[in-house]
Amino acid sequence: MSAEQPIVQQLPLGPLPTNSYIFACKVTHDAAIIDPAWEGKALADHVTDLGFTVTAILLTHSHWDHVGGLVELKEATGAPVYAHADAVPMLQVASDIGRRYGLTLSQPEPPDKLVVEGDVIGVGELRLQVLFTPGHAPGHVSFYAPENNVLFDGDVLFQNSIGRTDFPGCSHADLMHSIRHKLLPLPDETLVLSGHGPQTTIGAERRNNPYLR
Repeated sequence: MSAEQPIVQQLPLGPLPTNSYIFACKVTHDAAIIDPAWEGKALADHVTDLGFTVTAILLTHSHWDHVGGLVELKEATGAPVYAHADAVPMLQVASDIGRRYGLTLSQPEPPDKLVVEGDVIGVGELRLQVLFTPGHAPGHVSFYAPENNVLFDGDVLFQNSIGRTDFPGCSHADLMHSIRHKLLPLPDETLVLSGHGPQTTIGAERRNNPYLR
């Protein structure tokens, strides 16, 4: 564990709701927002009120419920948006898909920076490694802070559950490969911060998750 632990906040937002996360460095006061689900301006204001500056916006994937606040957050902060190239086509139709559910959300622009497996994103003195974890959505990635034992895994692994694979572009086989080969090798004490629901740990899911038996 790193001696300097980050500020981590989970904020359930939007109609589902979806967890947005703040990951912030106490030393530099830089902050990343992972998956700005909704209320992007309010999210930006909250980070400012905490005394931090948003320097990165990170997308685990581009399902509409994870990007509903992206346009407002980008406008309010000017921070670069990071996503995988395979997530871009779905991002480009996010507002159209939202309308199918009777919801209005602003259409995001393409990401500023494309990430691939093994990239390291700096947030002040903190570091997040990019893990390519497809299955639930095209271009799905997870962000792992090994020095802090924290994993932001989007909709891959949940407490006692796993991500859905009944949407276009999903693959149950790919999802299970991502879980078994990218997430379960992480230390048992790794905190898993998912896109929906409560936090868990890798060890708890290894022992208790019925989908992993």
